Amino acid sequence: MKRVHSFMTDIGSIHIAEEGGAITEVTLPGEKAPVGKMSKTPLLEMAAVQISEYLQGGRQEFTVPLAPHGSEFAMKVWKEMLAIPYGKVRTYGEMAEAIGRPKAARAVGQACNRNPISILIPCHRVVGAGGKLTGYAAGITLKEKLLRLEKDALL
Repeated sequence: MKRVHSFMTDIGSIHIAEEGGAITEVTLPGEKAPVGKMSKTPLLEMAAVQISEYLQGGRQEFTVPLAPHGSEFAMKVWKEMLAIPYGKVRTYGEMAEAIGRPKAARAVGQACNRNPISILIPCHRVVGAGGKLTGYAAGITLKEKLLRLEKDALL
C-alpha cells in the first residue's frame, strides 16, 4: 500500500510517497500530490527530514532507499542523475553520452521531466547546452534556487 506524507518547507508544500520500503515519489510545490493513504511512517519522516536539511543547505547526500518506476531508458537516466555531484551540473547531451546514447539528448530531457522523485534524484542538476536553465516540472525559478543553494553551500 502506498503511503503519503506532506510537509511544509521554505519553498512550499512537498509530498513524499513510499511503497514497499522505498521512496517512490517526491512532488514539489505546484505539482500534483501522490495518491495514497496519508501516513507518517519512519521512512517518510526520515525522507522529510533529509529534504528539509538539504533545503537549508545542510545535507548534500540522501540515504533513503529509492524505487522510481519508469521505462528502462528513464531508469538509466535517473541512475546517471544520481551520479551528478552536489553543486555540479551536466547537460542533457552529457547525460546522453554517459548512458551510451549520444544522440538522445531530447529523450534525456523527457526522462528528466518524468522523474518521479524530485530533489532525491537531482534532475535540477541537468541543464541545457551551454548551461542554459531549461525545463523543470516545478518551474525554472525553483530549479535556479536549488542550483544556487548547492553552489552557496559549497562556498
